[in-house]
Amino acid sequence: MFGLLPPLLGLLLQTTQVSPPTQPPVAAGLWKFDRFTLPVADWNPQIRVKITEQIGDKADLYVRHGQPPTLTDWDFQAANPGTSNEEIIVNSTSAPALVSGTWHIGVWRPNGTSYGINYWLETIPSAHSAMGPEIFGDATAGNNGTSFRVWAPHASTVHLAGPFNNWSASASPLAPEGGGNWSLDVRNLGHGEPFRYMLGTAQGTLWKQDPRARAVTDSAGDSLVVDPNLFDWSGPPFSTPAWDEMVIYEMHVGTFNAPWGVGSGKFDTVLPKLDYLADLGINVIQLMPVCEFPGNRSWGYNYSAPFAVEESYGGLEGLKNLVKEAHARGIAVVLDVLYNHWGPIEMDLWKFDGWSENGFGGIYFYNDARAVTMWGDTRPDYRQGPVRQYIRDNAMMWLEENWIDGLRWDSTVNIRSLDNGFGAELPEGWSLMQWINDEIDASQGWKISIAEDMWVNDWITKPTGAGGAGFDSQWDSVFVHPVRGNLIAAADASRDMWAIKQSIEKRYNSQAMQRVIFTESHDEVANGSMRLPEEIWPGNADSWYSKKRSTLGAALVMTSPGIPMLFQGQEFLEDGWFSDTDPLDWSKLNLFPGIRDLYRDLIRLRRNLDGVSAGLRGNERNVYHVNNNDKVLAFHRWDQGGSGDDVVVVANFSNTAWPSYTIGLPRDGTWKVRLNSDWQGYDPSFGNHPSNDIPAQSGGRDGLPYRGDISIGPYTAIVLSQ
Repeated sequence: MFGLLPPLLGLLLQTTQVSPPTQPPVAAGLWKFDRFTLPVADWNPQIRVKITEQIGDKADLYVRHGQPPTLTDWDFQAANPGTSNEEIIVNSTSAPALVSGTWHIGVWRPNGTSYGINYWLETIPSAHSAMGPEIFGDATAGNNGTSFRVWAPHASTVHLAGPFNNWSASASPLAPEGGGNWSLDVRNLGHGEPFRYMLGTAQGTLWKQDPRARAVTDSAGDSLVVDPNLFDWSGPPFSTPAWDEMVIYEMHVGTFNAPWGVGSGKFDTVLPKLDYLADLGINVIQLMPVCEFPGNRSWGYNYSAPFAVEESYGGLEGLKNLVKEAHARGIAVVLDVLYNHWGPIEMDLWKFDGWSENGFGGIYFYNDARAVTMWGDTRPDYRQGPVRQYIRDNAMMWLEENWIDGLRWDSTVNIRSLDNGFGAELPEGWSLMQWINDEIDASQGWKISIAEDMWVNDWITKPTGAGGAGFDSQWDSVFVHPVRGNLIAAADASRDMWAIKQSIEKRYNSQAMQRVIFTESHDEVANGSMRLPEEIWPGNADSWYSKKRSTLGAALVMTSPGIPMLFQGQEFLEDGWFSDTDPLDWSKLNLFPGIRDLYRDLIRLRRNLDGVSAGLRGNERNVYHVNNNDKVLAFHRWDQGGSGDDVVVVANFSNTAWPSYTIGLPRDGTWKVRLNSDWQGYDPSFGNHPSNDIPAQSGGRDGLPYRGDISIGPYTAIVLSQ
């Protein structure tokens, strides 16, 4: 005879009733063998079996997978056989480990004794430490599966649902852990499997994506399990370019090379243009955000799933392949990331576990006025440890798992302060940036971290040890706004050479490469602004004035101190304004091949590919000639100085050509013209103004020891070196 004991131990979320013996008790003299069965599914993490006996009874407990145990053939025997209380636990760490299928329980007991037996399937926390879904084990060894861990501190229950359990809302409960985490291991569940969480909350039942899912079917769809180790990264060696060698090309995947009238561009439509970019001299692609967003068209600054890659672009596999192919051509990939806000629509992070205050977003967000941004009330709560860890892990995931070469942080001013920099400081946001930048420097110091702050703040790029945020570089408003404004101005008299001087000479913490400089970015060519050639002459972006002044701006970008950046299509005079529904018009490359060549020549000089312009990669600069009347400016760039290093740039911001214009020179000898932006080879409409090599003359000028006479065309830049 035997009795039943209630299953009171452990985290009881599913219990089996005692089954009748699989066969009548087997008599063995004065002993009997009672047998019971217990079916185990992939999501059942643990078996617990207990018997209790009267004092003096001596029953023994056995457990076996697949076949009933015998006295000589069993997987588990109770640790203390013959005692009055015996227990067996089978799970992922036991030997042998728990596997799915039928398990058999046997009790070997003296005839005429009684005992109580209880056996059940028990939910326990995952044996693995990762947050989110993580594949574990080896499929060939039969011990593989996926661990799930999710932060939902206000949920009363959390269940896992997917095809593996017929989307059951109750079959697969997660075990509660400390800190608001819930977790579960599921055997035989691998890459590509869809799933969702079902959260029991005071607000009702919520079906949610995993906040850390590396892939989703779409912004409102299911999460997918991803094995990050499946991708083949083999290829030629690659090193991220040094800061002083970088030339960045900002790219929007959806419009960069999209088929007209067919749909959005994808990662694989970028691939055919990589050789073109390499030939242009680009060695860094900066991707506008590629995380999952609602719909199939977006700038990308409306994350719905911060860890997942936009499926309409080609998903995670497509991104990895783009990175691999870019690396094969010597091109680094920097990713634009958002930690200042998320959403605000189709975002499962919103009120994730049902809880919120004041109508705000719940556990991932501030729930007061600090949540408010210009993009919605979705500023992450930088005070919360799990939220900080979430952002940190996101940043490191791109760099470590996906081989991204750097991060461009969107609007860091809204991480460190409220109201776009006009409100109160957020010290917790500042410390978050410091923490992540320190981690990047410690583990992957060759990868760049760029801030878009735009507040002319040296502390953004100061080291964290000195109290700074620790970014390597930052977008520079001191350059872009005055330079664009002066190039757009209709009248020459309106151009301010002193403002241009300030734009060129600006450095952060006395370091030239601590700023990224440009005349076009996604912000400057939309939201009421247009491409620079279009701004110069609306409706006539291919006019002589537009060509001349926009390329003069390009020359300043490539010769001024800083890391230069272009926006996609800038090199072939793309017009209008940026829109996520308007693909680049690549036919313009055939219309303006010379303009492309001008950009290519400028980039060669900037990178010193011909060994004659090392100074353009240097830290030193001196804007020594400023003629605000005639709108001519000259500056000196150098690294160590000397032949092949010293560079002089002369820029004419007026429509007046100067056949003989005297400027100072820093060294004796002949100064060779390395580039004349008025060369007719760049465009048939250019004047081909004769600008010849200059012999330095004694008798100083502009505070320099030598002088020379230069001939320069209208709206033209001349680059000289020795």
